[in-house]
Amino acid sequence: MATIAAVDVKKLRDQTGAGMMECKAALTEANGDFEEATTILRKRGLATAAKKAGRATSEGLIGNRVTADHSSGILVEVNCESDFVARTDDFKDLIRDVLDAIEKAGDGATEAWLKDPNGPIQQRVAASIGKLGENMAVPRFVRYAGGGYVGQYIHMGGKIGVQVEFAPVAASVASRDEFATAAKEVAMQIAAASPVPAEYVSRAAVPAEVLERERAIYRGQVEGSGKPANVIEKIVEGKLGAFYAQVVLVDQLSVMPGREKMTVGGLLVEASKQLGAPLTVTRFVRLRVGEPGA
Repeated sequence: MATIAAVDVKKLRDQTGAGMMECKAALTEANGDFEEATTILRKRGLATAAKKAGRATSEGLIGNRVTADHSSGILVEVNCESDFVARTDDFKDLIRDVLDAIEKAGDGATEAWLKDPNGPIQQRVAASIGKLGENMAVPRFVRYAGGGYVGQYIHMGGKIGVQVEFAPVAASVASRDEFATAAKEVAMQIAAASPVPAEYVSRAAVPAEVLERERAIYRGQVEGSGKPANVIEKIVEGKLGAFYAQVVLVDQLSVMPGREKMTVGGLLVEASKQLGAPLTVTRFVRLRVGEPGA
């Protein structure tokens, strides 16, 4: 049996885009023959990833998973080149396997882990690229665990995914229909709010530098108006209130039919009264296929 040098494994990896372990195994099986090793990798669907790596992946779906007790949840964006491939069973199998890997890794599922070319995600993606013939990517995921009750909502057939975490509540509260309804409404709000999705849970969560930037902009808009300083400050604060109503979740007007005059904060207060327990959002995330950020 031929001795497989590390330099040869790297060379095959560079040529095929397959993982180091797969390349070494293929070279060993091929007794050091590069062409035969490449054929082996192609048969396994691992050798075409590098050739397709530069092609745009603007389509795809948001995968989601939440545990039965809603103590943890995962959202992941998985991209491909065409909506046709995004709707195939093979692509949905890829999403399921990616979710499995994230769930298995737990706290070890980090950004570096996600991008590791020899890790489970990149290896699984490479196999799908070989099988489906399109470039694919898993650019980001969000995992919440151990901090409270996690709710999710998938919008536009998987193009938008929302994950929202509520402060811990008793199981007797979480099991009630009123709680499920409120959690869904909040998640739908985050998914559907337009033109600006919420960015912050509360006013207190807005960074001081963001507020100062907005105040400076609003002051600049009324400078030279001849108005007294105290009047200018009232105008600035009024504009800031409109800013809060756009980007702060609890200050947004509800998108729920028939409840458009209530803020999300008002909906939470109403639900809290029905439940006899406080209902508080601690964090949330909104992923849309193709959008930058996390």
